[in-house]
Amino acid sequence: MTDSSIGEPSAAPDNKPGKVDGRRLRSERTRRLIVEAYMELVREHRQVPTAVQIAQRAGYSVRSIFERFPDLHALRVAATDHAIAEGRTQGALSNLDADRATRVRSHVETRGRGCERWLPLWRVVSTGLSESSELRERIRLVRQLVSMRVEFMFRPELSTLSDSDKRKTLLALEAITDYESWGRMRELHGLSFEEACATWIRVVDSLLPPTPAASS
Repeated sequence: MTDSSIGEPSAAPDNKPGKVDGRRLRSERTRRLIVEAYMELVREHRQVPTAVQIAQRAGYSVRSIFERFPDLHALRVAATDHAIAEGRTQGALSNLDADRATRVRSHVETRGRGCERWLPLWRVVSTGLSESSELRERIRLVRQLVSMRVEFMFRPELSTLSDSDKRKTLLALEAITDYESWGRMRELHGLSFEEACATWIRVVDSLLPPTPAASS
């Protein structure tokens, strides 16, 4: 500061609502584009991307990434949260009152589309779970959401079981329609989307108890 500036009033900060809101919206947009770039790179390369790769894909500097995320782990958590929110929207329940065959097909095809989109991210998120309570919690939430979906879709059939048998059936149905189950069918065994769905349909139908007469 020079002597000539002593005693001169400093410029008042511009806190006009419009400018503040505009800055916040731009920052949120930048954050979203960084998260989307992260997810695109994971789908393409099936591994955790570097900060440089993310910055290049998003069209921002590496500095911009770390201005919004303290580290790449925080970005991975944010990408997981984004995926969970999107998955809940795209996997909205439908055909709840339909016949058994329609409900089984609807559930399987919805899960299949979700696995097609999110399997690479699931694998990246699952890496190093022992070191991240945040990611363990996200994995637990995803599995819980799948189980809840199964319970809603097949309420008539599951209502015929004891609490113990219902829990075991839910665990089996969640496990058989897991991301890695889908990955084995598609990658290891080379099944098409339709063939993989048909396989799941047969297994899910076989695991479910008979449909009550009024619901069949």
